[in-house]
Amino acid sequence: MIKNFQEVMEIAKQRGPKTISVACAQDADVLSAVNQAKQAGIADVILVGDKEKIEEIAAEKNIDLAQFEIIDIKDLTEASRKAVELVSTGKAHMVMKGLVDTSIILKAVLDAEIGLRTGNVLSHVAVFDVQGYDHLFLVTDAAMNIAPDLNTKKQIVQNAVEVAHALDIDQPKVAVICAKEKANPKMPDTMDAVALEEMNKNGEITGCIVGGPFALDNAVSVEAAKHKGIDHPVAGQADILLAPDIEAGNILYKSMVYFANAKNAGLIVGAKAPVVLTSRADSDEAKLYSIALGVLCAAKLF
Repeated sequence: MIKNFQEVMEIAKQRGPKTISVACAQDADVLSAVNQAKQAGIADVILVGDKEKIEEIAAEKNIDLAQFEIIDIKDLTEASRKAVELVSTGKAHMVMKGLVDTSIILKAVLDAEIGLRTGNVLSHVAVFDVQGYDHLFLVTDAAMNIAPDLNTKKQIVQNAVEVAHALDIDQPKVAVICAKEKANPKMPDTMDAVALEEMNKNGEITGCIVGGPFALDNAVSVEAAKHKGIDHPVAGQADILLAPDIEAGNILYKSMVYFANAKNAGLIVGAKAPVVLTSRADSDEAKLYSIALGVLCAAKLF
């Protein structure tokens, strides 16, 4: 089991480098992140975008572009399509969003001709290294699926399990997070939690142990679980936290970053290859860790 981001970087170097194609690479923060990834030996990089602007930014940041392949495409949509096509044709192992709207890059990812669609739900998986805990936490879905139904939650769980396996968590414990730990027909998400646990027992969700409903405290704290008399393999020991909807997931994500100062990384998964899709508000460190996480996931696929 990989327990922190220092280990993520070390293992990514062993399992890499993997090639990342950057869509609309004329972005200072993204260029800095991929440069760090190259220097760390975890990734090779193909920059797709406005070559002149890329060169201007590289000069300002003192980045040596000789180490990268550059494909000069100024149109944002065409650059996104080319970056995705590099992955679908096997020339790259993952794609990263640069200076382009998320909708444009995801449209390319889902393109029937050159995209990376599998028929599965795409979902966001965040990974957190929280001070005081001896393992990584995965949180899903904080960015893609607004109000997932039961079947969508099933696929979101399976996507997160694949990321956990890439982190060498062989049998991740999945806690379905709700406002309380008792099923209540008036709270549909608690009923979904019961159904997801049953799906896991029936073999419909594999590679993990699913439990729920759990409140956040008794999902991550053994003491809290004991205090409430909860006896379950997941209780207090969750690796994956499944949020009921994007509102709860996003608030949990940002609370961990801004209140707990947790180190973090994130990917869009469910496609044929990882999609590194970071926010402008993410730190340089988070962008680098997201690339490293993408390398580990790509190493499972290629």
